[in-house]
Amino acid sequence: MGPADLRKALEVLPRASDPNVLVDASTLDDAGVYRLGPELALVQTVDFFTPILDDPEDYGAVAAANALSDVYAMGGRPLTALNILCFPDSKLSPKILEAILRGGSRVLAEAGVALLGGHSVSDRELKYGLAVTGVIDPRRIWTNAGAKPGDELLLTKPIGTGVLATALKKGKLAEGHRAALTASMLQLNREAAQAALGYEVHACTDVTGCGLAGHGYELAQASGAALEIELSAVPLLPGALHWIERGLKTRGDTVNRDYVQQRYRVEGRPPKPLVDLMFDPQTSGGLLFAAPPAVAAPLLAALRAAGAIHSARIGRVVPPAESVLIFR
Repeated sequence: MGPADLRKALEVLPRASDPNVLVDASTLDDAGVYRLGPELALVQTVDFFTPILDDPEDYGAVAAANALSDVYAMGGRPLTALNILCFPDSKLSPKILEAILRGGSRVLAEAGVALLGGHSVSDRELKYGLAVTGVIDPRRIWTNAGAKPGDELLLTKPIGTGVLATALKKGKLAEGHRAALTASMLQLNREAAQAALGYEVHACTDVTGCGLAGHGYELAQASGAALEIELSAVPLLPGALHWIERGLKTRGDTVNRDYVQQRYRVEGRPPKPLVDLMFDPQTSGGLLFAAPPAVAAPLLAALRAAGAIHSARIGRVVPPAESVLIFR
């Protein structure tokens, strides 16, 4: 099932009638938000996936960073987490299980998040992730739906994790590129989110499985706008362009293209590999902000100062058009 099928399934679900539900699945946001009081709300999310790295501890750590990112993308602060594990116990050593959980716990400790427990099942395929609960000020929630024409788009991490992970699985990835891939996925979005809380932000999402194109498409659709993306400004992980030029893509590339359908166009003559990378599925990717032009420069400086050193202005929000995404 791809994101387009999931979106159709979500459309038939009844909308929550509780007035304290501030964000639900209708805008395809990163997490749900439930108001507890005038100044306090819960933000909740869940995320898990199959291994993306060979090292089990790194895999667990990346899965934890990826799950926490959904809370940061809403402007919230994660507090507690529950492990979710599907484990083929007849095939893999318990030491692998221990390493996965150790990696997840390491990242939770770094983030100051309490692990309360979890649930596991025996499964033919290994999967790991977390359900995360945090808190947020209900008056200051970042969602997909607030971008306005004229806003600048800022991205906090380079893209390319999908194609690099595929190269790694094939045993083709250079050690330096593997290290850059792992480091990027392990970097928490906490510092970037905290830095942005001091500025006016109209919309935010994290860039994960649907790729920059898919998550940009969701943000544009929810906001009733379109996005222009300057391909040459998008930061890339070392080696990503090399492998995409050689035709190495993931299954998620096709799924993400089907999701966006024909709601994008390419202007000028940008290199096709750069366009292809917009559909590359990401794991533990960066935050995509839409902010007013007057805010963009100081916000970008604050993001870089906070440790998101690859942050870049990659485009702008424009009035709604037939093409929801415009790649230049």
